[in-house]
Amino acid sequence: MPTKTSQRLRRGLRASLFVGVVVALVALPILAQGGAGETYIIGVGDLLKVSVWKNPDLQAEVPVRPDGRISVPLIGEVHVAGLTPLEVQSLLTESYTSFVTAPSVSVLITQINSRKVFILGQVQESGAYDILQPTNVMQALAMAGGMTEFARANKIVVLRELNGVKKRWQVNIDAIASGKSPEDNLMLEPGDTIIVP
Repeated sequence: MPTKTSQRLRRGLRASLFVGVVVALVALPILAQGGAGETYIIGVGDLLKVSVWKNPDLQAEVPVRPDGRISVPLIGEVHVAGLTPLEVQSLLTESYTSFVTAPSVSVLITQINSRKVFILGQVQESGAYDILQPTNVMQALAMAGGMTEFARANKIVVLRELNGVKKRWQVNIDAIASGKSPEDNLMLEPGDTIIVP
């Protein structure tokens, strides 16, 4: 017959296992986005941890500044926005060879801050929203709590700036929902602004 101590121990182990599974499930989307290092594109505002094996003085946790650069020990300024973590790792490894024999550099994204869209107007909660996975207009509106009763669902505007060129799309949510214009349900890019009149 199990003792009270062994029962408590089993309950504690089950609770720890449950917490571990929950943490893993929460972390998976972020790891898939930023931990793989092959596909995630680093952007302004992201937080990176740079370390060089056996050189603790060269470890740094640095934000990507608005100019797309980070500052790291010995090397100084490095432009990283638009690169993947693996590309930054390769760039830093090459730069550190002048200071360290056979440097082994790792670059981890510790916080993703660059993938935001902005939703304004007749929605329940206007604001900036993180898009850590592919997100379309309707999904973004759902993140903002949906539209208010006063929203003009056929006059929604999506604004995007691409290489200095400003683009504007008018979106009709009613036409998307009815299946008449599914192409209006645009996939969003970081920095997009949705205006719901």
